[in-house]
Amino acid sequence: MATMPALYFDGKLALREMPRPEPAPGEALVHVRLAGVCGTDREVLRGYRDFRGIPGHEFFGEVAGPPDSPLLGQRVVGEINLPCRTCAYCRQGLAKHCEKRRVLGISGKDGTFAHYLTLPEENLHPVPGAVADEAAVFTEPLAAALAVSEAAPESLTQRVLVIGDGVLGLLTAFTLALRGLETHLVGHYREHLDLAEPYGIKTCLEQELAPSAFDLVVEASGSPGGLLLALKRVRPRGTVVLKSTFAGQAPLDPALVVVPEVRLVGSRCGPFPAALRLLERGWLDPRPLISRVFPLSQGVAALDYARQPGVLKVLLHCRDTGA
Repeated sequence: MATMPALYFDGKLALREMPRPEPAPGEALVHVRLAGVCGTDREVLRGYRDFRGIPGHEFFGEVAGPPDSPLLGQRVVGEINLPCRTCAYCRQGLAKHCEKRRVLGISGKDGTFAHYLTLPEENLHPVPGAVADEAAVFTEPLAAALAVSEAAPESLTQRVLVIGDGVLGLLTAFTLALRGLETHLVGHYREHLDLAEPYGIKTCLEQELAPSAFDLVVEASGSPGGLLLALKRVRPRGTVVLKSTFAGQAPLDPALVVVPEVRLVGSRCGPFPAALRLLERGWLDPRPLISRVFPLSQGVAALDYARQPGVLKVLLHCRDTGA
């Protein structure tokens, strides 16, 4: 049986030699080239979704099999939800909310922190040749950032506040600014906020945030306190979009929602084709968000490094010498 190195989590993260996965009918075998470490991955290691297996859900790779795959040899990225396709939600076009779904590296499906993974071919998207490998690996979080626009009304006169200057907050601010919205970004690191200024985004540190009300507030801080700040900064009958997922709970005073009649909207995965178009056309370059690249063999150290304050995107280089 062919094996491969992988990061495996069973309450403790360790590098192991694991069986190479075999694609089921309709699936492709993907040789992972780059994998991104996300805040959700760090929360998985803290107990989020009680996951056991190979973590990771952001990747860029190349289809390595089966031999008759129409995608063989192509550079690809992949959507992370694996729905059942038969339940009521799936039949209503809500496959990403399938109650039986598995989620790559998060729930019931081994993920990207390995040399190889399998995914249904329908989950995979070819990467345009103009998109660099290090940009392509951002497709999944960029798509999640684009999903915020689905919650924003059509008017381009809105004032928007994004809370959180991590990768997701920055990408969300970039995409909203590209829509023409007056976009503000608040965070904790001046060097992170500086990355947003070329997009015309107004930035400030949290302690400098003026007592102003916004039509739309996006909570992407990854911390429980972000929700309270969002509710204090949204105008009456405004919208708060929640992006953070973490192991734990955020306190909520219902009066902060009920009295000002605030609309709370959850937002998760987004459109891969639109994300790839942004990257291909050069309208957005996520590569300045890369803090460091580690080889997979140093994956445990990479996850430790990713937990340090002020670190943005950490990548794992998963290319092996035998493929």
